[in-house]
Amino acid sequence: MERRDFLKNSALASSLFFVPNFVRAFETFDAQSMGYKRLVIIQLSGGNDGLNTIIPYNNDLYYKARPTLAIKNDVVRLNDDLALHPSLKPLQNLYDNGELSIINNVGYPNPVRSHFRSMDIWQSGSSSDEYLQSGWIGRFLDKHGKQPYNAIELDETLSLALKGEHFNGIATNDYQTLYKTARDPYFQKVLNHYNDQHLSEHNLGYLYKNMIDAKSSATYIYEKTKVKLSQEEYPQNKFAKQLKNIARFINSGLETKVFYNALGGFDTHANQQNPQKRLLSVYAESLSAFIKDLKRNGTFEDTLILTFSEFGRRVKQNAANGTDHGSANNVFVIGKNLKTAGIYNKLSSLSDLDDNGDLKFTIDFRQVYATIIENWLGTSTEGIIGAPQETLNFI
Repeated sequence: MERRDFLKNSALASSLFFVPNFVRAFETFDAQSMGYKRLVIIQLSGGNDGLNTIIPYNNDLYYKARPTLAIKNDVVRLNDDLALHPSLKPLQNLYDNGELSIINNVGYPNPVRSHFRSMDIWQSGSSSDEYLQSGWIGRFLDKHGKQPYNAIELDETLSLALKGEHFNGIATNDYQTLYKTARDPYFQKVLNHYNDQHLSEHNLGYLYKNMIDAKSSATYIYEKTKVKLSQEEYPQNKFAKQLKNIARFINSGLETKVFYNALGGFDTHANQQNPQKRLLSVYAESLSAFIKDLKRNGTFEDTLILTFSEFGRRVKQNAANGTDHGSANNVFVIGKNLKTAGIYNKLSSLSDLDDNGDLKFTIDFRQVYATIIENWLGTSTEGIIGAPQETLNFI
């Protein structure tokens, strides 16, 4: 087989390139026997405007800074100071039931306002002046790689967050397509060349090994989940479909520790009001259906859901009826037995902003990660989070 033909056709399943060798261990592992805890991470890509997500509806400075963008009507009041955006009303029951913790002012020192760099920082768990080639979930996989831990991203390509130095998660936009691709005759023809001597002279040997494991993994995921159909009605959008697949994985007993997916479009520099309204509706309605699905199947109690964005937006609206890149933002944590539900901490002062007109951060995002690693995933942060971080009290 010509090398150029191999490279051309191997693109038919780019997600297969990221499957770690240890996935095969799942085939004989019973996750339920050890009280399996799962983490679902939702990334709001583009920099969601946190100030119009958790709204200081009684603060005159908020309305002064945003004469046309401030949300005035139909806000979902949480306490005397803060309210949810109207589009987030499907989350009100979670808040009332003590299943939602809202952590305000989450960020990091010397914030970067570039989408790509700030997302790298959040996904790698680095400082703003530190450049890491692995993600915080990837390093979790590195540390526990000989045990049945794994991460699945519902996308075509793998994010930095799930890339380790030795092990990676798996990226698949459609697990059924992944299975069909692994059974494709051409795919098998490629694998027949695994022992060719020329592989040692190229950088294809590692790829072949991953593809072999990908076939095993794709079969395992498909066979494990094909008998479990969702009885919950989900909205008709791509994000909801991703969450529906994650629910199917979880409810089927798939031995996966971390699930990762994203909802994009939050870079609202102009005419922000309607796009954010629509996106938050997609998020809240899809997430509500997902949680109902887990509760129906008795798996919500062992699932923790984290929602973050790479940065917030400037407090003052711009001339285009939008908001520019900011820094500190809110983070949502959803789960059954939260230690601190509701509003975890006060919103930073709107009269004491940083030099760029942004909210000052009071909680380092790595504290959120450290808390999840220690109190939920049940392991030390050593080798996963660089500098020691004080844990929080939300789980």
